[in-house]
Amino acid sequence: MTDAVPAGPADPRSAAGETLAPGGPPPGLPLLPGTDQDEAAAAAKPWALIGRAFFENKVALLGLVIVVLIIAFCFLGPLLYHTNQVQTSVLSLNQAPSAKHPLGTDYVGFDVLGRLMVAGQSSIEIGLAVAVIATSFGVIWGAVSGFFGGVLDAVMMRVVDIVLAIPALFIFIYLATVFRPTVILLIIVVSALSWVGPARLIRGETLSLRVREYIQAVRVMGGSSERMIFRHVVPNAVATIVVNATFQVADAILILATLSFLGFGLPPPAATWGGMLTNGINYLYDGYWWQVYPAGLIIVITVIAFNFIGDGLRDALQVRLQRR
Repeated sequence: MTDAVPAGPADPRSAAGETLAPGGPPPGLPLLPGTDQDEAAAAAKPWALIGRAFFENKVALLGLVIVVLIIAFCFLGPLLYHTNQVQTSVLSLNQAPSAKHPLGTDYVGFDVLGRLMVAGQSSIEIGLAVAVIATSFGVIWGAVSGFFGGVLDAVMMRVVDIVLAIPALFIFIYLATVFRPTVILLIIVVSALSWVGPARLIRGETLSLRVREYIQAVRVMGGSSERMIFRHVVPNAVATIVVNATFQVADAILILATLSFLGFGLPPPAATWGGMLTNGINYLYDGYWWQVYPAGLIIVITVIAFNFIGDGLRDALQVRLQRR
């Protein structure tokens, strides 16, 4: 007669008729920390909270609607409102707003409404490109500087100080006299002057994040510096990065208008809003207000709309942090 083996505690999952799935926990049970399902759920919930808080912000939502309308105006408008923005027309110089030309014509006969659409394409494309390039480079520069610290941090921050100390007006005037402006060159120039802001912000965030417990845990476990920076430091500074990127678009549009005013704008037949504003100022005192105010107004509206979006994202991200 064999000894009876005492029965252990019954597995509640077996009692319920559930079987353990080889790919993960059975349905109805909480996800185990560190699993792929847990990471996915944790990543989805904060973004849903951010989106809900953003769309509850009426001002931010207004800014988003305005930006979408302006982009549609610039990129879809020319498909519906056909104008000649290449060949000048001597017979149509400086015409006041009318049924044929709702916003009049400029000093070379271009339709101002059609010119706003074409100029907006260049302005928005350059602004978005500058925001991506300047923010990306600034984030990498600031994260590396703040994470490693020491001599490397001191050297990299002195480079930032040198860039900030160089008079931007002098650079603009020099470039206007040496180079022929192109879209690529304008993106490079504006990005070269805009990356220092994100670099300083992310460095400050990194100095705070690098002493957190999870960073120390990754370091103890033998994680590489690259992994700690790009998998832990940068993602946890995403709030600062996203908000700063929206402001970078607005700042790039303003800098582009300044460059055009100083003579470093795109040459004809290409156009930017800043270039339209610069050319129209010469005719403002002759009573041709339609050559100045539409371009100036759309610049102001676009910049304010992107700032509204940035403020809304900042508030939404702060709400997410407060509810964690």
